[in-house]
Amino acid sequence: MAALKFEEDEGGNQTKNAIGMYSKEKEYADLFQMCECVGKVEVWLNKLLERMQETVRETFADGVVSYEEKAREAWIFDYPAQVALAVTQIWWTLEVGVAFSRMEEGFENALRDYYKKQIQQLHTLIAMLLTDLNKGDRQKIMTICTIDVHARDVVAKMIAQKIENGQAFLWLSQLRHRWSEEKNHCFANICDAEFRYSYEYLGNTARLVITPLTDRCYITLTQSLHLTMSGAPAGPAGTGKTETTKDLGRALGIMVYVFNCSEQMDYKSIGNIYKGLSQTGAWGCFDEFNRIAVEVLSVVAVQVKCIQDSLRDKKTRFMFLGEEINLKDTVGIFITMNPGYAGRTELPENLKSLFRPCAMVVPDFELICEIMLVAEGFIDARLLARKFITLYTLCKDLLSKQPHYDWGLRAIKSVLVVAGSLKRGDRGRPEDQVLMRALRDFNIPKIITDDLPVFMGLIGDLFPALDVPRKRDLVFETDVKKAVTDLKLQPEDSFCLKIVQFEEILVVRHSVFVIGAAGTGKT
Repeated sequence: MAALKFEEDEGGNQTKNAIGMYSKEKEYADLFQMCECVGKVEVWLNKLLERMQETVRETFADGVVSYEEKAREAWIFDYPAQVALAVTQIWWTLEVGVAFSRMEEGFENALRDYYKKQIQQLHTLIAMLLTDLNKGDRQKIMTICTIDVHARDVVAKMIAQKIENGQAFLWLSQLRHRWSEEKNHCFANICDAEFRYSYEYLGNTARLVITPLTDRCYITLTQSLHLTMSGAPAGPAGTGKTETTKDLGRALGIMVYVFNCSEQMDYKSIGNIYKGLSQTGAWGCFDEFNRIAVEVLSVVAVQVKCIQDSLRDKKTRFMFLGEEINLKDTVGIFITMNPGYAGRTELPENLKSLFRPCAMVVPDFELICEIMLVAEGFIDARLLARKFITLYTLCKDLLSKQPHYDWGLRAIKSVLVVAGSLKRGDRGRPEDQVLMRALRDFNIPKIITDDLPVFMGLIGDLFPALDVPRKRDLVFETDVKKAVTDLKLQPEDSFCLKIVQFEEILVVRHSVFVIGAAGTGKT
């Protein structure tokens, strides 16, 4: 929740009665009941929190019931993104359950029939992504696509492994949402752990592509919460430690706050953060936790143990740092670590024993790339993803090692976004040409002259006999030449090209490095 909408009186002036809320992506949702924002701030803010959770919960109840009343692609637009996504997941669990019970009755193809239905639903969504949608709706459908692809793959795996009932580990290890009629609540189950959904209004956010690694990390983190412990994903940079924790929080409707730890943190500042988390029931993810000085960490261990013990005893109030405070049972504390760099400490034993470790390795780039291409509206995503990742793997191996080259996950992601916008801008063009143009035009600017022939050779091998012209803005190019002449400089082709490339990169990057030797015209 980022802003509120207030009621207006007859004169058109805003009153202090909140009637709706906006997320930071400008998504709007009506509050279930009006909330008066008057009096003590800590009182009405808490009331507002309750109103927000009530609203999300009521919309959930409504969405679950109305899901079957009309076509899914029309139903999606009736609800906020968070509700549409979660209800889709509730119905996925339900429909797979129905397929299993039909298989037990003797319909052998029940799961296969459902798989066909899933593929058809997915194609409908991909077709919608290519139409003219506003930014919010596009993000919402992309997110549902991402989760749908995973749901489809899980069902495909179960068909391949000839699973016939809902007790198989492959099915139990998935995060399964269900709506309980008698309790009027949404629950998420994974293995033997069950969590009640927290109904925090999260807005219209993107969700992670779920790979087998994400699944394994989910199981570790949820099991540690189930046993009233905390989780500690560890691994090299770019493996998604923080993102997976945030994503699990989104799946359970919980607010996740990320804190970057530094040597400056002492036990008081960390204690204050813990105090806030315990009272709100939010999750805290402490990044690079092993940067904190070791003498602070042993005190922190006592603080974490104090919270965990109170949770085990099912207390609602407990003593913390010398005062009695409220305790909400949804609170979770997670730490992420990068092993073995300079300036990092080993965690003390009394702290290690409170956290369940989870090793994160480099994720499956090809799968992530494929699903993100699907979400950007590409039909032939599997083949294109393979070409994309092959190119980046070969670039990593064959090009020279420049400090500004990056062929990792973050770089892949930004090129995919470009490919998506190129595809929507030129719908008639074949998909391989669109992807080739994105890969070529957004990597050439950063590749040094010696590496260029190698790079162009790789592109030529992966996309044989494709020669797509660059997407040019001729008006802009004439303006550049005019501006160069006004500055009493020479409008050389290579100089003008660099200016155009700079403009193109600013579309996908907030900040840009201009690298080169002295006297090459950077400034």
